[in-house]
Amino acid sequence: MSVAKPHVSGTLKITSSAARRGCFNSALLRIRILRAVPGKDPVVKSGATRKGRINLTLACEPGTYYAMATDYRGRPVKSKAAKLTCVPGSGTPTPTPSPTAPTPTTPAPSPTSSAPSSGTVGTAEENEVVRLVNEERAKGGCSAVKHDPQLRAAAFGHSADMAAKGYFSHTSQDGRSFMDRIKASGFTGGSGWAENIAMGQRTPAEVMQGWMNSSGHRANIMNCKYNLIGVGVAKNSSGRLYWTQDFAAR
Repeated sequence: MSVAKPHVSGTLKITSSAARRGCFNSALLRIRILRAVPGKDPVVKSGATRKGRINLTLACEPGTYYAMATDYRGRPVKSKAAKLTCVPGSGTPTPTPSPTAPTPTTPAPSPTSSAPSSGTVGTAEENEVVRLVNEERAKGGCSAVKHDPQLRAAAFGHSADMAAKGYFSHTSQDGRSFMDRIKASGFTGGSGWAENIAMGQRTPAEVMQGWMNSSGHRANIMNCKYNLIGVGVAKNSSGRLYWTQDFAAR
């Protein structure tokens, strides 16, 4: 029996797997992914199978994780712990400081941008990301995407929420998906959607480099069917930037 050390996939998911090898009978195999924290480590995802192999994935949040597998006889196997970051481009675990939980006394984050001035879409930083996106798309023969005000509102809202609450995930802490956020912005219609997020990059050029070096994020940027984009960037109280791109075809 073996269990893989958790790692970050190209789609920004934490993943691990367990397997029973050299066994011919069907028997229960259970796996749990745990997060290392002060006190008792919580189980963040678990699963079981009788097929001999099981994979687990969950939304990525920075931290230290390990996996444990147990067979039907109760024999445990534990993986090595891994400190994981969710910054795009890190398809394998990358060392990162363990995050600290925000306290009620932490000052409210001040977004690096807010609603753009009337008649425009996005801030200078956000529009530079759009320009760089279109520069890359032109190299691949794709038409330019247009900065859409509703997609921008969805993207900025998610960046600001992550900055304010200190998390990093495509799923909001209230359980909403990126599609929920896009619909809530008033965007209607469309035949395809995607989202890229990033954390910590200091400039539009740096965040675009990270996305273009990640196959999943690059695929969204270079998908020729998309013709609309929304870009939002927000800053937390310590100065860390959170970036979101929302794409749509309409």
